[in-house]
Amino acid sequence: MPEAPFAPRIDHVRVLHGIRTVDPFAWMGHDGAELSEVIDAENAYTTEVERPWASLRETLFGEIKDRVVETDLSVPVRHGEWWYRTRTIEGLAYPIHTRLPVSDHSDPPDTDAPDTVILDENVIAQGHDYSQVGATAISPDGAFLAWTVDHTGDESHTLYIRDLSRGIDLTDTIEGVSYGLAWSADSEHVFYTTMDATMRPDQVHRHRLGTDPDADVTVFGDDDERFFVHVESNRSDDWIVISAQSAVTGEVHLLDAHDPTGPLRCVAPRVQGVEVSVEAHRDRIFVLTNADGAEDFALFAADPNDLDAPMQPVIAHERGVRLEGCDAFTGHLVVHLRRGGSTGIRVITLATGATREIGIPDAVGTIAPGANAEFDTDVYRFSYQSLVTPPSVFDEDLSGGDRVLRKRLEVEGGYDPDDYTTERAWVDAPDGVAVPVTIVHRRDLPRDRPAPCMLYGYGAYEISVDPWFSVARLSLLDRGWVYAIAHVRGGGEMGRHWYTDGKFAAKPNSFTDFVACADHLVDAGLTAHDRLVIRGASAGGLLVGAALNLAPESFAAAIAEVPFVDPLNTLLDPTLPLTVTEWEEWGDPISDPDAAATIASYSPYENIRPLPYPAVLATAGVHDPRVGVHEPIKWVQRLREVTTGDAPIILKIETSGHGGPTGRYDEWRDEASILAFAIKQVAD
Repeated sequence: MPEAPFAPRIDHVRVLHGIRTVDPFAWMGHDGAELSEVIDAENAYTTEVERPWASLRETLFGEIKDRVVETDLSVPVRHGEWWYRTRTIEGLAYPIHTRLPVSDHSDPPDTDAPDTVILDENVIAQGHDYSQVGATAISPDGAFLAWTVDHTGDESHTLYIRDLSRGIDLTDTIEGVSYGLAWSADSEHVFYTTMDATMRPDQVHRHRLGTDPDADVTVFGDDDERFFVHVESNRSDDWIVISAQSAVTGEVHLLDAHDPTGPLRCVAPRVQGVEVSVEAHRDRIFVLTNADGAEDFALFAADPNDLDAPMQPVIAHERGVRLEGCDAFTGHLVVHLRRGGSTGIRVITLATGATREIGIPDAVGTIAPGANAEFDTDVYRFSYQSLVTPPSVFDEDLSGGDRVLRKRLEVEGGYDPDDYTTERAWVDAPDGVAVPVTIVHRRDLPRDRPAPCMLYGYGAYEISVDPWFSVARLSLLDRGWVYAIAHVRGGGEMGRHWYTDGKFAAKPNSFTDFVACADHLVDAGLTAHDRLVIRGASAGGLLVGAALNLAPESFAAAIAEVPFVDPLNTLLDPTLPLTVTEWEEWGDPISDPDAAATIASYSPYENIRPLPYPAVLATAGVHDPRVGVHEPIKWVQRLREVTTGDAPIILKIETSGHGGPTGRYDEWRDEASILAFAIKQVAD
């Protein structure tokens, strides 16, 4: 093993609620030449440690690449008088967006139908190491495309407006734009959001095409640092929806898209602890809220022209059936929900109130809304996938229920889903709560000895990690691995209570759930502790780091991608991006001693002890606005100092943002590198 780098130590004393703590790496929270030197040293060390498995990494990259149909075409999506689709071409890293006139193709066009390029992300990426299109929006008349791009990874975008008839961008270029775009009904105004100094989207602006962006009008602003502002058009292009959302509170306004300079209408004023979202129909709006104790949310209808009138119930609250959103069409409402750890879709006929659910092949897959841009339609597009079923696109007649499979991801190399089996197990957490874990492996997996296994988890923000298909994962499964997802508390898989039982003072439930799932896989004979690799990203990296401190002997290796592993120090600094909004997820350690004590009790960085930690691969992004690059650096440095073992602890730092490298080939190489690390740590 090459010699690991150790960064300079500069002891910094933190006194918090009377508790004194010495942090030798606090200085890393400030950019400077010293941190750049540490980054260079870490990357050089990682390159040397990985050198013995460079050949395996290239083999894995080749396997991933060989399974993908590189030149491919998406299912066309109708929007107005055009069919829109996306194509990929072998050798090109980014997608190409095209369209065809509906007048020439009344049904979805054939794959060989000629189309026109409206946005080539490969051209956009030229000359940039990082390129990520943030948002796109076609004007109602189909004449213009508004699109944003980030070339650093810090999620600050530049807005461009393209004249599609001429294929050129207007001079109306706007810097510092966040996510979310909307058009006025006359296609003359575009609405966008900008960010404050902490990278929080805080204002909505209106821009008139052909005018100086400096003259743009601020339509809405929110000075409360807990709230993120967003703007979007509704499906019929009649309304512009402006929302301000914190972790636990929502406020929504409507703007008549036919009167873009007119006043906002407040649909739901801000009430602390009450969340609300709105789906606008042409002549009514649908309001999803947890008001009046509706923990798993209820759905109401309201008149946008008489918002003072009482709302009418559409779906009453039912504990255990979490309503997550809806799509409004001329004659139908499609509701997205989950129950019992699985996703679902319910169709409501607006004229009669009749309801039915869209069936799925099995309970361990994921059904999700697809691309449904058209308002006046009776056809609904949805997707289905599982750990063994490749992503599949279906169109279903909302009136009759007839279903057409439009496309299933083709996997090269003779992939047969029947060669694999997937199941859901229920694991008892230490407090007796049953935690779901989804498992996949080959049917012919030898059961005479434990197999290597990768266990993935997240568990925060009510984000559900539903089963998804992965071409890259096949490289593990075909080598005799088991793959599992621990659906721990803090996520949303089992409804709102699953989230609240894994946040604030209950956050440690996430970590004990994860360790319990790991133990179950061992007890079931699927794997052994010395063959078990755990993986998580961002808040899932916190999960991995906390699990390592709880039970380092339970794992052979850990993969923590852009991990949130220094939460206490981050949450003590309100000048950092996201910190104030995060207080409603983790607690405010500045004003609340109990919150500080809870966070300190599980913070991966704060709780590293002299133990034989397993092998660790961490990643970081220099321009990451969500998890500062210093967090994983501090964590890795501390682990190396304290561990009593000799397993490698390495850190790969990209000049990118929170999502890692962009471009599919770089993404595949990155994944191949991670899989090679995992395979080598459990090699016989």
